[in-house]
Amino acid sequence: MAVEGARDDERGPHDRSASLVPYEGGLVPHEGGTAPSTLPGSDQYGSGSDRRGKGVWRARGRRAQTFLRTVAERIIETAPRVPVRDLETLRTQFPGLGTEELADKLVAGATRGSATVGAGVGAAAMLPVPPAMPAELAAEIVGVAGVELKLIAELHEVYGRRAPGNARERATAYLEAWASERGIELTRPVTLSTAMGGELRNRLRQQIMKRTLRNLPNLTPFLIGAAVGAFANHRDTARLAERVRADLRGTAQGLGKGRDAQGLDKGRGGKGQDGQAG
Repeated sequence: MAVEGARDDERGPHDRSASLVPYEGGLVPHEGGTAPSTLPGSDQYGSGSDRRGKGVWRARGRRAQTFLRTVAERIIETAPRVPVRDLETLRTQFPGLGTEELADKLVAGATRGSATVGAGVGAAAMLPVPPAMPAELAAEIVGVAGVELKLIAELHEVYGRRAPGNARERATAYLEAWASERGIELTRPVTLSTAMGGELRNRLRQQIMKRTLRNLPNLTPFLIGAAVGAFANHRDTARLAERVRADLRGTAQGLGKGRDAQGLDKGRGGKGQDGQAG
């Protein structure tokens, strides 16, 4: 018995909790034979991590929505104040040019302007201040939107498709054209009530989101962003201009064919069945 007791003293008290046999459920019991309720890596800890991750994404989503809403409102406020030259003024400033040549001049000036905005924001990104980056992106998008709104409005003047209404109503129509990257449809004019109702704002936010994602490389430091921003804005403005011009050309051709058809009908209507004038 003494030997057995000595062996027990060396091995410690005879307790099932010290056994190397795995406990049921794979958890090691605490002293006294009870299993802990949670361990690192268990479902409870995992769900807590998931909740924190979801909270971070929700916060980022709210910030993104706030950014898009703020930029959209700034563009809406800026649109009526964009100076637009009418056709007579454009003809005076660029005498002797045909419709397409005049449109080419406008596109060339607008692409240079948007490239300058992109280069300026890219150069400002040389001083990496993270809180300022959203402000730089917003300034670039609003600046380029002003250049492109002016281009869209003046292209409509050149092609004889000025939007109806007063200055504010025309600005709303050109905002719709900018958001959809198309020429306006005079048969379905955009009203101020539609814009204030949120439909146009939603399209503006979608367009701003696309521009934001495309403009993110402009924030690259060491003046690389300046070159990237100039090139990207030049390209995007040129693409927008080509889409709008294609719509305006198609509309003008359709109107021309309609007038020709009306002229033929009038000519035919002025003759009797024997082909002579009635």
